[in-house]
Amino acid sequence: MFGQNAPVITTRTARPEDEAALARLDERTWTPAVSPAPPPPPGTPFFGGGTRPEDVLVAEHDGVVAGYVQLGDGFDIPAHRHVAVIDGLAVDPDRRRLGIARQLVEAAVEEARRRGGRKVTLRVLGHNTGARRVYELCGFVVEGVLRGEFRIDQRYVDDVLMARALA
Repeated sequence: MFGQNAPVITTRTARPEDEAALARLDERTWTPAVSPAPPPPPGTPFFGGGTRPEDVLVAEHDGVVAGYVQLGDGFDIPAHRHVAVIDGLAVDPDRRRLGIARQLVEAAVEEARRRGGRKVTLRVLGHNTGARRVYELCGFVVEGVLRGEFRIDQRYVDDVLMARALA
């Protein structure tokens, strides 16, 4: 029967008990290709410092945490409340190419819409072509490029600003 062996991928809001799995995922997925910031030190808690479970959507693949997307608010001013920001996206390296990233991005877009958002924005490093392709497949377009914004591994890297209108 068709689809009988298809992976089961579900998304849901994070729970406090996901903290250890999400922190491990951050440790496993950090590379200079995905972030200009230094890697999180081992043992760094995932929640805290502005990251709350209700702002993180988790993907489970066959019941195991396989990825997450963090949805934040933009600028903390009334004129910007209609904009949601994808602040982070990670997928377990052992579970890539299953459509998890795309499903997470679409779930974040739907959550932003549910919250009354009219636009979702994000920033992605110019050399992160895999993530850029996922965002484009989800309807995001480039709205700007900050050329040479970061110096990573002795190279200047662009910061690409992308957005998707919800209205």
